[in-house]
This record gives sequence, C-alpha cells and structure tokens, in this order.
Amino acid sequence: MSTPPQWEPTQADIDNAQVTDFARFVAARARRELADYHDLWQWSVDDPAEFWGALWDYFDLGERPAEVLAGETMPGARWFPGARLNYVDQIQRNARTDRPAILTVAEGGAVTELAWSELLARTATFAETLRSLGVRPGDRVVGYLPNIAEAIIAFLATASIGGIWSACGQDYTAKAALDRLGQLEPTVLVTADGYRFAGKEHDKSEDIATLRAGLPTLKAAVLVSRLGSARSEWVDWESASAPGDAELVTTAVDFDHPLWILYSSGTTGLPKGIVHGHGGVLVEHLKAVALQSDIGRDDTFFWYTSPSWMMWNFQVAGLLVGATIVCYAGSPTYPQADALWSIAATIGATVLGTSPGYVLACAKAGAVPRKQHDLSALRSVGITGSSLPPSSALWLRDNVGERVQVNSISGGTDVVSAFIGGVPTVPVWPGELSAPFLGVALDARDEAGNPVRGEVGELVITKPMPSMPIRFWNDADGSRYRDAYFEMFPGVWRHGDWITITDHGSIVVHGRSDSTLNRHGIRMGSADIYQAVERLPEIVESLVIGAEQPDGGYWMPLFVVLADGIELTDDLRDRIKQTIRTEVSPRHVPDEIIVAPGVPHTRTGKKLEVPIKKLFQGADPAKVVERSAVDNPDLLDWYAAIKR
Repeated sequence: MSTPPQWEPTQADIDNAQVTDFARFVAARARRELADYHDLWQWSVDDPAEFWGALWDYFDLGERPAEVLAGETMPGARWFPGARLNYVDQIQRNARTDRPAILTVAEGGAVTELAWSELLARTATFAETLRSLGVRPGDRVVGYLPNIAEAIIAFLATASIGGIWSACGQDYTAKAALDRLGQLEPTVLVTADGYRFAGKEHDKSEDIATLRAGLPTLKAAVLVSRLGSARSEWVDWESASAPGDAELVTTAVDFDHPLWILYSSGTTGLPKGIVHGHGGVLVEHLKAVALQSDIGRDDTFFWYTSPSWMMWNFQVAGLLVGATIVCYAGSPTYPQADALWSIAATIGATVLGTSPGYVLACAKAGAVPRKQHDLSALRSVGITGSSLPPSSALWLRDNVGERVQVNSISGGTDVVSAFIGGVPTVPVWPGELSAPFLGVALDARDEAGNPVRGEVGELVITKPMPSMPIRFWNDADGSRYRDAYFEMFPGVWRHGDWITITDHGSIVVHGRSDSTLNRHGIRMGSADIYQAVERLPEIVESLVIGAEQPDGGYWMPLFVVLADGIELTDDLRDRIKQTIRTEVSPRHVPDEIIVAPGVPHTRTGKKLEVPIKKLFQGADPAKVVERSAVDNPDLLDWYAAIKR
C-alpha cells in the first residue's frame, strides 16, 4: 500500500495557481482539454516547440520568431533563431514602487531594503562604469563576493551591456577562485574586502590580492567595502554605482548570447565552465519560478545560497516576476540552529529555500519553528542539494506547518534549474519529488537504454531544453560537452542520477549513479543509507562507498562522524547496522564502520564519494581530486592515510 500524501492542494490552490492560468491559456489557443498537471506536462514534452512558444507568448516577451526550435537533435538544438533580447529587460518591466526589490539581512536580524528604483539606478551607473573601463559585449566580468545586493547589481549591469558574468563566493580560497575565474581572461573583477559569518569577521585582503595578481587581463578591479577597507588602487564600488542620471539602456543580444558561466564541481582537473545564454535562462527561469514555484509579485523569496551555487542565479530570477528577493551572507545556524526560520519570520518570507542537512540539524536540535517563530506568511519550503528523507519531510509538516508545501527539487548547474520538483497543483509524498517540470522530457533508463518504471534507473532527458549549456568554456570542438552528457546514450542527456518513477508519477532520487552501491548485483543509492543513518542522534554525518577490489571482491565501508562526546561502542555499531538492515536493505549493511574526523565535500556541498572510492581502489591521491575544489582538503589526507 502506497504512503499517503503529506500535503494536497485545495481546490482554491489549484484554481489560483499560475500554472493553472497558463493551462487555460494553452487550452484556449490549442483548443484541447488539459485535465490536470500531468496532461499539461505530457503536452509540453510531446510538442516542445509549441510549449516553449506558448510560454514566450504567455509572458509577453516581445516579437517571437516564426521558428521556435530548429531541430530536436541533442546536442545542437537551436532555440528561437533570430530572436534578440536581454535578460535584464524583463526585470525592468517588473520594477515597482510598492515593495522593495532586495532585502539584505545581517546576522542578528537587521534588515536593509533596496528599492527597485535604486536597484535599477545603481545598475545603470555601474553599467556606465563598466563601459568606461572597456567592457564590451562578450567580455567577462567576474565576482569574488559574498551573497550581497552588490553582487546582483554587478551581474545585472554586466548582462545589460552584453558582458558575461561569472562569480564565486568568498568561502573559496584564492586558488579555488583562480581555478574558475582565471580560465575566463576577465576584463573587470568585482570583489569585497570580506564578510561576517557565525559572529566573526573574515578579512579577504590577502586572497583578493592574490586573485588580482593571478588575473593579468584585468583592466580594473572594483572593491566593495564590507569591513571598512579602502584602497586607492581599487575602483570604489560606491562611486562606481552611485545612483545618478544614467538611464539603464540594455544591449539586445542573440537568444544564445552568453549570460553567465557557472562551474562543475571540479573534483578532477580544472572545473568546467558551463555557459548559459540570455534567452534560455530567461524562459526556463520564468517557467520554473512562476509556474512551478508559483512565485509572483506578492512574494518574498529567500533561498539560503551563495554566488558559488546555481541557486543564487535561481533566486535572482525572482526579480523577473516582480518578487522581493533576499540576500543573507551569514551562517544558517548562528546564533542558534533555527536562524533561517527566524529570518523568514522577520521578513515575512513566503518561500524559503534550504537543504536536507539544515532540516536534519534543526530536527536534531529540537527546534519547533512553528512555535518559536511567526511563519504565517510561509507557504512553501524549497529543498535541494541532496535527497530529502521521508522523515525530514514529515518533520517539516509537523514542525513548520501542515499547509506549508515541501517543494523538493532536483536539477543542476548544468541547466541552472530543476528537472523535477513540486508544483502547487500536485500532492507531495514524503521523500518524493512531485513531478517532472514542464518541458522536461524526463525518463528512467536501464543500462541498455530501456525505460523502467517502479525500479531504479538512470535519469535521462530525451528532448532538448532551452537552458541546456550553449557550450563549455574552452571546448572548441564540443568534445567535453558531449562526453559529459551524451556518451552513454547518444542523443539522450544522461544526468548521472539514479531515480525511480513511481506509479503515481512522482520521482524518488537515490543519488549519483557514479557512486552507486552494487552489492551482489543489487544497486542502491548512497542517499538511501545517509537518510537512515544520519537520523541517529549520535551521527553528525556519514559517507559510504562501494569499492571493487583487484581480487574480485567488493568492500563497502561506512565512515561516520560522531557527535561531541560520543564513542563508537558495540551497541552503537549494532544499531547503525540494524537501522540500515531494516530501513534500507539487508544486502547493504556495511562491511566496516569507521569513525572519521569529517566528510569532505565539493564547495557546493556534495560528498566526495567517487574520489574517496578511487583512493581506496589504489588511485594516486594527487590525481583523484583537485584540492582547491574541496571544502576541507586536509580530510583527504586522513582518508588517504587509512586506505587499504
């Protein structure tokens, strides 16, 4: 018997949803009946040209070319050939006077408002500054910044003149930032002297000096003073962006003109620069933000993120629909574990985005946000970064609110959006993602490429999406791009996740397919084990690998990070094994349980399962992972030291 939904839309939810209004628009112009969301989704993937053309018209993006999709071959599909636009135009169209554009929140809760008029005026001035510094369409402007309003202004100014934006957060070292931004031969660097996190100031003077010295193509560097620094050799942000008489004039560019460059995790070699275009991002984000997340002009949209992560770009898209967005560069757990819920209450957030790890930390801390904070404005909690366990989903229902929709999403930097997630007209089942997004021709395939249902398969996309990368940076023949997504199933995008499509159309995400646990021919996603083990109060975090051995054996250890004062006793070891045996699979009980000082992650929070697996299979530690891509590279030395 299947688990009942933890949240179901009311008839009013369905009637008032933007996706329902879009369905009415489609039904009227296509003269066809669309009974529900699944009908609408099926139509959107059966006829992608018609769907994306309808989306363009629904959001009134201007004169549309007669041709929407020039061939469906992947890679190589061309969208809206001949279209000219600029991402920033849609933000200008939604400027308003009755609500702020951006709320900046400091640790401790102080809130600063940035009006739409000031946002656009500062963008206009900084665009003029960039032009005066020699930035032309196609030139790169890079940021080394915390999650602050100045980062958004710098991005919008760059995009408005046809420049290409790329950024990373200041939690990256200078080396890690150079590994990314140094590939681009940028013209201008925008940075801050530091940031405040967990009650401490983090001075980045040395890092930004190193970064500037490592970017020989710079014509200028602009400094945002966050900690009171001022330097005569830097362009001062305040004077470079001060509101004045400049009018924000955008440069019309081709649909696939580069908007920004994001990066792969970069665990081996230099991170790959993933290039997305103005038009593809615009139509994808309008769909994802307005139709899937139901965000509009009455919303305050707060996602805890960093300029290093695609969710920063996704949150900026709230401005495309006239919503207020939120910048917070502090700790999510300072001065207490429920800091994000406190901020959400203070600003009246209607949509709050966070991670499974944060939800679990709140549960372990005994937080009850609905009792401790006024969350009456909150209607949706977004979750991404990894799989959300059913227990955490139910914790959100019980401790945040029964009528708060848990909108778990899964996608990636690759498309700077989601493939799967919630929608306000479809129920939410614990531990499941409600439905594929519109226009996402999602399927699950076995190793032979055959579709599978009700069992684990590779997540694939069988038809193109406009926000798929234009290309990778420095990949002239496209070979790295093809190898990344199309090598396993030619002409079909393989994303690298294991999923199960359920009988009611929802999706369970099991984790990365390249870190699959394959015991006696039975495959299991590592996320399933983490969900079970990390609920135990003694376990802070865990890492599991399955390493094939030269003698044909298979070694599957579980590394656990223990809470302060906890020891790995025989009793705890037995409880961990029993938890996995009963909640996951008796075939996937680990061979050994090993106490570790920590779990290494990419700087976007993904556990380094594959590099650690390679270490234990005898690979050279210097080659399994690029240390600058790791949040705590010293942990790699610990794993290398104990490898068999």
